[in-house]
Amino acid sequence: MKRKPTSDCFIFYVLLFFITAFVGWLWEVLLFLFTEHAFINRGVYEGPYLPIYGAGGFLLCVLLSHIRKKPLLVFVLSMTVCTVLEYLTSFFLERKWGIRWWDYSGHFLNLSGRVCLLGAVVFGLGGTILVCLFLPIYEKLYERISPKWRIITALFLLLVFIADGARCAMRPNTGSGISYSSDRSVLFR
Repeated sequence: MKRKPTSDCFIFYVLLFFITAFVGWLWEVLLFLFTEHAFINRGVYEGPYLPIYGAGGFLLCVLLSHIRKKPLLVFVLSMTVCTVLEYLTSFFLERKWGIRWWDYSGHFLNLSGRVCLLGAVVFGLGGTILVCLFLPIYEKLYERISPKWRIITALFLLLVFIADGARCAMRPNTGSGISYSSDRSVLFR
């Protein structure tokens, strides 16, 4: 990835965060739509984004963009980075609110129900697609958007996200299909 000026770099990554957070939300909504036959707005926030996916996408792009010509290495490192992020996020959310938003206890090779092998493999595949395929396309599309519209879009998304975060800090999104209950487990997150 080309080196961008610092101010533009911030906007570049803000927009990348929201794209990957939205794709993660869409992934989980569609997964539940097909498996549970119900629309479920997954995650702690109310908006159509899952910050864990945005943070994971940001980390993978920052840490792995320089090795995107080595997809096998990107796959292994994506598995590792995302699994650690998922474990730590699960731990934090449960400590903060006493709720589990996902539980892999019934899945093969899980660690305290917070992460599992299948989830790690899916994140490895997703990270490889993100870093090796999507990131070069995103860089080209980003350059085609005027700086003014990049800034306006990023600021709007940040303001909405901050307002949603403030509300959810007091009352996180919970309920049927959103947070874990003993009679079900989530396939991915």
